[in-house]
Amino acid sequence: MKELITTDGARLAYQDTGGEGVPLVMLHGWGQTQAMFRHQVEGLAPGRRVVTVDLRGHGKSGAPRHGYRIARLSRDVLELVDRLGLDRFDALGWSMGVSVWWSFIDQYGTGRIRRFVAVDQPAAVAAVPWMTEREQRDSGAIFDVSGLLYLGAALAGPEGDTVLDDFVRGMFSGEPDPEVLAFVAEQIRSTPAHAGVPLLFDHCAQDWRDVLPRIDVPTLVIGCEGSHVHPDSQRFVAARIPGARLHVFTSDVASSHFPFLENPPAFNAVVEGFLAEEPVRGA
Repeated sequence: MKELITTDGARLAYQDTGGEGVPLVMLHGWGQTQAMFRHQVEGLAPGRRVVTVDLRGHGKSGAPRHGYRIARLSRDVLELVDRLGLDRFDALGWSMGVSVWWSFIDQYGTGRIRRFVAVDQPAAVAAVPWMTEREQRDSGAIFDVSGLLYLGAALAGPEGDTVLDDFVRGMFSGEPDPEVLAFVAEQIRSTPAHAGVPLLFDHCAQDWRDVLPRIDVPTLVIGCEGSHVHPDSQRFVAARIPGARLHVFTSDVASSHFPFLENPPAFNAVVEGFLAEEPVRGA
């Protein structure tokens, strides 16, 4: 594991496999870690260079008392790819990691991104007040602003650990693989409340719908039946990004927010197939 100190003093732990070809930079979700991608670092094409990072406040990275906003996390990612000299790379985000890439694109553009993979993230997690009921459904809003406030207060309160366990369990349908469930529950405990609660609020309060039509690189959107993120929200995201492709894993393949953990071969095959495609002549 390597380390980067950001311009505002945060310590980020990252891994760089140093393989050949176009690098793939993968970003994890809220409360999770780069270990989420343990089956992708080695399971994608042999020799592919893969970069993963524990976002600030997560995993083995430092947890300073500042910077828990999606915009700051995207700046952290910019500083990481600058450190590694990545002028051209593929970008994959899962859950909140997709939001970090959307913020990156919103602020810094797509000039360095060759291909983009967005895994199971709604265009807006909370139903912000300016949305109509139809827009709330389309965007995939999971709860309203009052529900977001309640969740944040509960996570910060004395029963926070129990609330966290229930939060994790809600991302699986049916009976999850006990090992996968235990792994996710273990990883999420690496994020202290002083980091996780304000970041969750900032993340969920964002509305990314205006960014989607400005994504001008080949994009794959991945959803999963059985996830707490409804597949229709992923259909909406794919429809808003020009030329984007959609892949929804059926429940017999994976049935949670974690298809890359539940069924690594199926997930890796879809992602690698997309990344390995030859560019369209003249594009």
